[in-house]
This record gives sequence, structure tokens and C-alpha cells, in this order.
Amino acid sequence: MKNQLNKSLIERFSRQIVIKNIGIIGQRKILSSKVLVIGAGGLGSPAIEFLVRAGVGKIGIVDNDKITLSNLHRQTLYQTSDIGKFKVKIAKNRIKKTNPNTTINFYKVRLNNKNIKKIISNYDYIIDGSDNFETKFLLNDLCLKLKKVLVIGAISKFDGHIFAFDFKNKKKPCLRCFFQDSEISDNLLNCEEEGVLGTTAGIVGTIQANEVLKKILCIGNTLEGYIFILDLLNLNFRKVKIKKRKACFCNR
Repeated sequence: MKNQLNKSLIERFSRQIVIKNIGIIGQRKILSSKVLVIGAGGLGSPAIEFLVRAGVGKIGIVDNDKITLSNLHRQTLYQTSDIGKFKVKIAKNRIKKTNPNTTINFYKVRLNNKNIKKIISNYDYIIDGSDNFETKFLLNDLCLKLKKVLVIGAISKFDGHIFAFDFKNKKKPCLRCFFQDSEISDNLLNCEEEGVLGTTAGIVGTIQANEVLKKILCIGNTLEGYIFILDLLNLNFRKVKIKKRKACFCNR
């Protein structure tokens, strides 16, 4: 998608363009951006939707699941008539109706160490909406190698964790600096076993999209090198700095 703003695009994004630290220049940056979202579920749905509505020029979606009845309470891109259909196809059709200017690429695959590099290489910003830490570590390691921006989300019940990494900065930590064992990590936030409130997924996924937009625009304070911990039941929020571990993978 070209980053030229015609009359229609200016009207579409007028409420963003009028913001002092976005403007025409910032909107052009958004129109030129390329974002990949891993997982089109509870986190991916709101992230994808708000990125498309913001005008992101190219969005990739990775997911090989079909829509089930139990998805509908939190996965906002889908409705009852979509049950049994592949998420990526429904998501693409829904998104094109929202903003036909965005280029949508979908990958009906499960991310693994054989296909990840080919997919990720075409994008600058990666949003993790996966439901397992095996995938999160896989993303962490390759994004580190390819110097990508990675925003990770995890949810369970009323709780959410968000991490952000810009791997162009070698002095900053990675996910392995915080979590060293994927089996322990998967037990930390597991919405399949412990359940999750739909609004928790929506809030965390929206924050992930917000972090990516700030990185695209180079504005504000980001979560780079931090974990943002949300307890939405008691409205407690913490931003904790992650220390770079000397013996970590990211120092090799």
C-alpha cells in the first residue's frame, strides 16, 4: 500500500491525524508499516482490528485453527455463523470490509522452526497472541536474530502480562532473561485450563496494538525491556523492569 494520503484517507484517519504527535507524517509511517500477528484469537482479534482501523499498510496473520463456539466470548472478529471455518480466512474477509486499503496476508499454518524465518522476514513488527510459551520462545529467538520488534501477550482469568522488545538494541533483555523454563512458563498463564474473561483478552490485545503503533510512530514511553502486569479483578497494574541476564541466550 502506498503511503500517499488522498482525500478519502485523510477523512478516514482524521481523528488520528489531528493528534499533535501523529499528524500527516505519522499517518504516513503507519500506512507504510508491516505488522505480523501470531494467533487470531483472544489477543490477536483486537490487535488486528485496531491496527487495521489505524491504517497499518500490511498485516500478516498466522493461525491454523478453526473457529469454535467457545472462542466467541472473547475473539471479536468472529460470529456464530463462522463456527467451523478457518480463522485466518474469516479474519481477512472481515478486515477488508473494515479497511480495504490494508494489504492482508494470511498463513494457515502452525508456526514452527521450519517456517518461521520465511514468514517473519517480511515484517518489521511482530505481535505474539499465541497460547503457549514454546511459540513465544521461538518468536523471541528469531526476532532477536533478525532484529525485529516483538510484543508478547499472555492472559488467564483476570490477569495479563505484556512484554515488549526492540532487538535492534543489543543492550536490552529478551524473554529468556525473565523466563528460563518453558514448562514452568506455560503453567503461569493458561486460559484454556484456568479460563479467561473476554474483556481481559480485549484489553491486553489492545495494549499490544498500542505498543506497536507507538513504536511505528516513535512516540511516548514504550514497554521495551519491561513486563506490564495487569490484575483486572482488583485493578492493580505494575510495570517491572527486566534485567538482562549475563548467561542468557541474547548475549551469545
